Amino acid sequence: MSPQDVLQTTPGTVPTPPEFTPSINPIPGADFLHPTVASTPGWQRNRSRTHSASNNGLAAQHPQLSFRRQAMRGLSPADQHLFERFGQGPLVTAPYTAIHSAFEDQAVAHPLATAAQHLDQSITYGELDAQANRLAALLAAHGVSNGDNVALFLHRSIPMLVGILATLKVGAAYVPQHVGVAPEAQLRHIIDAASTRVILTLASLRHLVPVPDGAVCIAIDEIMQEPLSDVRQFVPQREVSRNDRCFILFTSGTTGTPNGVQVTHGNVCNILLTAPGNLGMRPGLKVAQILSIAFDMAAWETLGCLANGATLIIRGKDIARAVQQADIVIATPSVLGTIDADRCRKVKVVAVAGEPCPRPLAEKWASFCIFYNACGPTETTIVNTMQRFHPYSERLTIGKPTPNNTVYVLDEKMKPCAIGEAGEMWAGGDCVSAGYLNNPELSKERYAPDPFLGNGRMMFRTRDLGRWTPDGELEHLGRTDDQVKIRGFRVELDSVSAVLESTPGCAQAVTLKLDSRNLVAFMRPATVDVDTARASVVAALPYYCTPAMIIPMDEFPMTSRGKVDKRMLLHLVADQPEAEPQDKTTWPAMPAPSTLYASLFPSAIDGLAANAG
Repeated sequence: MSPQDVLQTTPGTVPTPPEFTPSINPIPGADFLHPTVASTPGWQRNRSRTHSASNNGLAAQHPQLSFRRQAMRGLSPADQHLFERFGQGPLVTAPYTAIHSAFEDQAVAHPLATAAQHLDQSITYGELDAQANRLAALLAAHGVSNGDNVALFLHRSIPMLVGILATLKVGAAYVPQHVGVAPEAQLRHIIDAASTRVILTLASLRHLVPVPDGAVCIAIDEIMQEPLSDVRQFVPQREVSRNDRCFILFTSGTTGTPNGVQVTHGNVCNILLTAPGNLGMRPGLKVAQILSIAFDMAAWETLGCLANGATLIIRGKDIARAVQQADIVIATPSVLGTIDADRCRKVKVVAVAGEPCPRPLAEKWASFCIFYNACGPTETTIVNTMQRFHPYSERLTIGKPTPNNTVYVLDEKMKPCAIGEAGEMWAGGDCVSAGYLNNPELSKERYAPDPFLGNGRMMFRTRDLGRWTPDGELEHLGRTDDQVKIRGFRVELDSVSAVLESTPGCAQAVTLKLDSRNLVAFMRPATVDVDTARASVVAALPYYCTPAMIIPMDEFPMTSRGKVDKRMLLHLVADQPEAEPQDKTTWPAMPAPSTLYASLFPSAIDGLAANAG
């Protein structure tokens, strides 16, 4: 029996999805229809757990949302109105409450469509669903059920998708890590913290996976090679709800022990199945999968693509090749900045998040495709604000709250800031994740009852600084931990970097605190005119914001998650004598990271190479 026979039990009964009624967004050089809101398909099966009386999301609870007036006291009536109007995204009911249910319906509607391609391999939606059903049955045989966690320790691949979907089908949450990048000690910590009894991996990586006594390690690719016969749709012991965990992502652990963020199906459906978070993904379009599987934005690529019926292009070592084949690309600005946009004119939509985006990068890509600048920590489910940026836009912002989400700009006493005043951004609504795994103290520190929505809702402290523009978009002003004291003055590092990036020819700039008196800045490419850059800062900002050193480089080092590795940058200047701005303003241009600090950080370079595979 073929995978298609498994799914299409009665000949001729495969339902066909209705036509969308999209709005047309003209794009230079691209003919692309971008649905504004994900519609509820009328072709869903009865078992597909769509929105119903059990859907307790924000839209279901509050058909007409209004903030509590008591929580906004202290603001003028005009600011109260704008605080409420700017601070909430549109109310839209997501069409599913379990993200894999959306995939399953795509597999029924388009069983022969290609779900994913990786190098010279491919798999259809029907085959992928059948393989995931078989693996789900095996997981259940090993005792995995609703509420459990399954470790997914492997590399990006088609078996990775089978492992993700099988875990979700059985009602468990997947816990991804990239073997070869994450050290063994971190893998052991995650296995223990998540209480995983089953570890999914690849046969070629099994020797790198630490398997505790009593745990089971399964090579997904070996299971996939066995003949498929009489595979039936897997049904979990209990129906998966929007409040069940979908995945657990562990922070990078650069400042201590990694913490697991619990992201629910409701969180994921809310961003991936509504616009603009769905990025217009639909059958016939290709989505690049280029990011680390341990990074929350990888779920945007994988689950977003499969839940909306598109084709996933899983990269090998050549990131650019995958991007050139894709219609939709999701990346950090650092990763996107390594790709030649002129060779990617097929791309129709780009979304960046994870770190500040240089305006020149945004302008380059927005000149020929839809470009979104987005923001949101892992705890608010991938992103919770997005801006559709145009080259002629007055500002590059992080946009507005996405559907069913709220953003509050609050002062140090957690009171609302007036419109235009800078404060710390707190996130509310359906994006707010379920807290840190087995860490109630940290959860209490970062999550708090939402005084604006009430009704038991929670909000999350992002530690991002921002303010509302007059037209209701959020300007990102850096991180609270990026505010440093230089010579007794408070300096926002991202503000300095933004001025440096206005220098002609500058692709990206990073500013860091060198010591108590001085800043150091890094710019790329190495050909940038550092004297012009320094003059720009002198003209735009107070004297204490001018970097003591401006170091041009061909490339920036990146972490395995595709962000600028600031610790490695600081390491380059750590052994230098304390700089004086009057005596030393620049260094000679530095070569690419691969030649400069491979000898200093061999393990880091090896990790980045492994992540490229």
